[in-house]
Amino acid sequence: MDAVGAREGTRVVVADDDVLLREGVASLLTGAGFTVVGQAGDSGELLALVRDTVPDLVVTDIRMPPTHTTEGLDAAKVIRGELPDVAILVLSAHVDVEHAMELLSGGQRIGYLLKSRVIDVTDFLETLHRITGGASVVDPALVQELFAAQRREDPLAVLTEREHEVLALMAEGRSNAGIAHQLWVTEGTVEKHVRSILSKLNLPDTGEDHRRVLAVITFLDSR
Repeated sequence: MDAVGAREGTRVVVADDDVLLREGVASLLTGAGFTVVGQAGDSGELLALVRDTVPDLVVTDIRMPPTHTTEGLDAAKVIRGELPDVAILVLSAHVDVEHAMELLSGGQRIGYLLKSRVIDVTDFLETLHRITGGASVVDPALVQELFAAQRREDPLAVLTEREHEVLALMAEGRSNAGIAHQLWVTEGTVEKHVRSILSKLNLPDTGEDHRRVLAVITFLDSR
């Protein structure tokens, strides 16, 4: 069975306060063999339609009236809680890591795409097919942002692999001599790594012993 054939009969609710965009998506889906069972212009309409029709898939904007903030996302969370078998694709005009992670934590049959990147009809339809088939789909731009956010939030991301090893051994309470013995390097090499670690973590200059303690605390907090 080809991809389009597999989608035939899939029941969809489309939600977006932009009527032209909403009608365009609905027309596209109908032409591809989907059955559009309803359209909504706000989250209240969306929830009512979904509860009434119990579709296979919901395609919704993340921002809708009245505040144009997270109404679509909030509705998606309600739908996932009440009807976990309904697949959900959220379309967003912006990369929003926090909201995307909140949505994707809902498990399978979830998708998050940027509107500006939906430029290939075939790819878009294939994405819907994968989501209704049980997959989770994330926009590549969001993946890049997630990696960037992770690096920004991880205080140890600035350390080299060897410095990670040294800091882990410091956390075990080992002295420089003990670390040198464990890693088969000289004590002088360990001292250089320790100085580099303390410098890269931007720890306050309160004496090396205290800075070592702060470095270990940073290591433990990041785990």
